[in-house]
Amino acid sequence: MSKVTDLVKRLLVGRALRSTQLHDQLLPKRIALPVFASDALSSVAYAPQEILVILSLGGAAFYSYSPWVALGVVMVMLTVVASYRQNVHAYPSGGGDYEVATTNLGPSAGLTVASALLVDYVLTVAVSVANGADYVGATVPFVAENRPLVAVAIVVLLTIMNLRGIRESGTAFAVPTYAFMFAVIGMVLWGLFRLLVLGDTLRAPTADYQIVAEQADIAGFAMAFLVLRAFSSGCAALTGVEAISNGVPAFRKPKSKNAATTLLMMGVIAVVMFSGIIFLGLKSGVKLTEPSNVATHVLINGQPAGSDYYQQPIIAQVASAVFGDGSIFFVAIAAVTALILFLAANTAFNGFPVLASILAQDRYLPRQLHTRGDRLAFSNGIILLATGACLLIWTFQADVSKLLNLYILGVFVSFTLSQIGMVRHWTRHLKTETDPKTRFRMMRSRVINGFGGVMTGVVLVVVLITKFTHGAYIVCIAMPVLFLMMKAIRHHYDRVAEELAAPEGEIDETMLPARNHSIVLVSKIHKPTLRALAYARATRPSTLEAVTVSVDADEAAKLQEEWDQRGIPVPLKILDSPYREITGPVLDYVKSLRRRSPRDVVTVYIPEYVVGRWWEHLLHNQSALRLKGRLLFKPGVMVTSVPWQLASSDRLKGRPEAFAPGAVRRSHAEVKNDEIKA
Repeated sequence: MSKVTDLVKRLLVGRALRSTQLHDQLLPKRIALPVFASDALSSVAYAPQEILVILSLGGAAFYSYSPWVALGVVMVMLTVVASYRQNVHAYPSGGGDYEVATTNLGPSAGLTVASALLVDYVLTVAVSVANGADYVGATVPFVAENRPLVAVAIVVLLTIMNLRGIRESGTAFAVPTYAFMFAVIGMVLWGLFRLLVLGDTLRAPTADYQIVAEQADIAGFAMAFLVLRAFSSGCAALTGVEAISNGVPAFRKPKSKNAATTLLMMGVIAVVMFSGIIFLGLKSGVKLTEPSNVATHVLINGQPAGSDYYQQPIIAQVASAVFGDGSIFFVAIAAVTALILFLAANTAFNGFPVLASILAQDRYLPRQLHTRGDRLAFSNGIILLATGACLLIWTFQADVSKLLNLYILGVFVSFTLSQIGMVRHWTRHLKTETDPKTRFRMMRSRVINGFGGVMTGVVLVVVLITKFTHGAYIVCIAMPVLFLMMKAIRHHYDRVAEELAAPEGEIDETMLPARNHSIVLVSKIHKPTLRALAYARATRPSTLEAVTVSVDADEAAKLQEEWDQRGIPVPLKILDSPYREITGPVLDYVKSLRRRSPRDVVTVYIPEYVVGRWWEHLLHNQSALRLKGRLLFKPGVMVTSVPWQLASSDRLKGRPEAFAPGAVRRSHAEVKNDEIKA
């Protein structure tokens, strides 16, 4: 069974890598860009669309506000990119926002950032994959009918790819990410060339459609609120920016410089694509509205579109206007957009495990999340992220509009606290720095981070106000729950460490047991029993006896008779069990030994079979497992398993058993020498 599972694991994940090969997994900038920036770059597939969708609630006339909303989003993005370039130079260890907030604002602020980012990473996977399923479902009916199932399958596929290691997954995802970037930028440039040079008129498929306002005569506070809501939805374009600051250790040297360069490249490319799509969308007359309102609020030739109408995403409409509906370039744009939305989740698959590993190292999460797997990736973190994303996808039935309402709140919490922490970082260092050039550079960085903190703080308030009743309240509940859970885990680890701390100075003599009473559990006289008895005798306990439970008087009598005939030099004690239970009488007997002398130790030896087939586990060792589980909670009781390998066990194939008839008996010294060599 173990060989079969190992073979499957190797086929899916690949051969194990040595710890010394970690350097080979470090990323050059050309691979790091698609690995860490796919989320931010792919957001241009839905962030511009969300601006128009929200503004459409006031009617198509409100689209005139979209350039200003887009300008606000671009300003925030450039500010955040400039701010995080300071972060990666100051904190290159990979802790990112969590390390910045913890170091400069305290552990509680750091945990707040960590809880926000962990929630947002899970949502990133859910939103990206669900949105990708929407694009594919537009042309493949099976995907549309089974969207949650398909989305979960895509998450599983991404999980396997990331378990193969960061470098291998990055290489696999690099081509689609670059294809998306070149396709969208090429579309924007060709569209601008047609508009500005050739003087062509671009017409989107929905250019002649009309949008019915959900609420007529919106003005004053309601209009401002609608514009702010569109702005908060457009800020989804900023998700994933922080991933590079968390992934600095994955870069090749010089790590900070390469990370900062990659961050700048990502920001420039994302701004160009985002601005270009908004501009061409407005010029070509794109019409979009809430998915739930499509049937009644979109008018075609003055008539409601109806339930059969499918609303094309903004990129598809712009591609149709620029290249022509159904053209090869249109199909290519649609294909790479759907693919990049699936792969956008890869940013979270690289950010979440690293952050979880750092939190585990600080004892805020289980220690298993800190260890690397066979392929030098944080496998447990990857699996945990995939599990959370699948639960979200299934719970919300892969509905992008519902998932988006939970989105981006967490990332702006981390943005804001991180920038405030960086301001305190520079202020602290300025107090001791005397070099004028270094002081000027620090003061410039402090101004950038201060402006970034104000900007992201304002956006956080806007997002919280405009999205709270639309689903963001769920995140407001999830973050404190996660915060308290991590606090509780740290408290548990601290309490256990304090309890297990070895006393300084001389060894406490009270920790030494007065005597060791050993008992060997016996069901019948066979090779495992004889081995357990021999091993127990070799430990030279204070007292030794064999114990069996009598569930049948005749069988117990036969066992006692055979025991006496063989002359086994260990007394056999038979425990009566009127209710035919095995565990209870053994526990009662062990407790009686402990009551006689609390300073004594009782060692229980349990013979167990080692089997080689999965179904054999169901047929053996069940009583032993139950008994061990109960004995572990008894103070002063040690449990020792004495294994006996059956023929089906891989370890014994082709080897004669030492106790088998005709086998050559070897001295104790020879056995020890073989064990040392092995």
